[in-house]
Amino acid sequence: MSLKYVLIGAGKRGQAYSEAAFKEHGCEIVAVADPNENVRNYIRDTYHVPHDMCFESYEQVLKLGKIADFAMICTQDKLHMPPAMMAIEQGYDILLEKPAAPTPEECMQLCKAAEAKGVRVLICHVLRYTKFFRAVKDIIDSGRIGKIMSVIHSECVGDVHYSHSYVRGNWHNSKESSNMLLAKSCHDLDILQWLIGADCKKIQSFGRLSYFNKDNCPEGAPKRCLEGCPHEKTCAYSTRKIYLPENPKKWAEFLRSAATGKVNPTDAEVEQALWDTNYGVCVFQSDNDVVDHQTVNMEFENGETVVFTMAAFNFATRRIRIMGTKGELSSEDMDTITLNTFCVSDENSPMYGKSATEQIKTSELGINQAITGGHGGGDNGIVDDLCLYFGENIKTKSISDIRTSIMNHMIVFAAEESRRTNQVVDVDEFTKQYL
Repeated sequence: MSLKYVLIGAGKRGQAYSEAAFKEHGCEIVAVADPNENVRNYIRDTYHVPHDMCFESYEQVLKLGKIADFAMICTQDKLHMPPAMMAIEQGYDILLEKPAAPTPEECMQLCKAAEAKGVRVLICHVLRYTKFFRAVKDIIDSGRIGKIMSVIHSECVGDVHYSHSYVRGNWHNSKESSNMLLAKSCHDLDILQWLIGADCKKIQSFGRLSYFNKDNCPEGAPKRCLEGCPHEKTCAYSTRKIYLPENPKKWAEFLRSAATGKVNPTDAEVEQALWDTNYGVCVFQSDNDVVDHQTVNMEFENGETVVFTMAAFNFATRRIRIMGTKGELSSEDMDTITLNTFCVSDENSPMYGKSATEQIKTSELGINQAITGGHGGGDNGIVDDLCLYFGENIKTKSISDIRTSIMNHMIVFAAEESRRTNQVVDVDEFTKQYL
């Protein structure tokens, strides 16, 4: 079944999901809304959206009533709630970019509205839909590592990614977007809850902005990198190195597009953006306030303990180690899974009664999903499952209902409360005040 949808927010997230929906499933965009004419026109021309169905605001689309099967909402963090509430009122099922909303009050309001209206809201916790985490979940559910006792999980944001998005970019200031944990790592708190299959009960968090601030600005550094910084050759965050073609870094085209607000910017347009926008500002002289490293300690209802760490000072990936009563699972790159079994119980195995180590390549597993694309294939994976869910009412094990997703948001809010107050937070007690 080919689904039709309205696209609200045509930036990089909306483009990624739309590409997967069109190429893999033949979905049709019947209307698009975005205040940026460049990206709006890109969607119009790429997906053949009628000119009179291209709008600057979500209100213009949604006041038309329910004209499609679902709404895809990929606006900025603080701009998720208004179009989502209006779409719910119109009876739309929704694919909603994370986070659902920047405050616990708004999250619960959205949850209650969706449940009252009887619409399905699928929040883009895309790690659930990666081939890697689906494989990890299958191993856990098989019982091969026994009961989970402890988990160590790290989100390595990456030095370039952090400097682009969280020092210079749209998520650099919590008042303008949301706190770092909510903006970047609500994926991870959600996936931990899903893998363990139990509720988080207590949480403690520490973190701060330690490096990307004026205290660490090298002497003589100008406000903008292009003004002739004497430290350019030794600075990993030089805009010339990251955005201009002399020495482009990983994700160069993505970063150049984000900095200019254009789909395929020229070198001249990129350079002009580095003079005119925050993307050209020295990373030690921006008005950023989100943390650059944070640790979250969690205790789950059956005694499972979790340590989660988010940090900017690394190459971008995710690392996980899950320790169970029968074995241990670990990965350093979201590709190779190392499975250590303490004592093999399968009588048909040549290792029966012995300890064993197995290397599992995610790319070689039979799960029907590619590992390429954004978020380790998760951007494509969620669209695959959405088409089954919204189109045929088939709910895969990765799919979560709106209440589950919002409750996992509450864990993030509780962690941030702990970080701010320097106290251990009871998650149930914290959540009660918003129910």
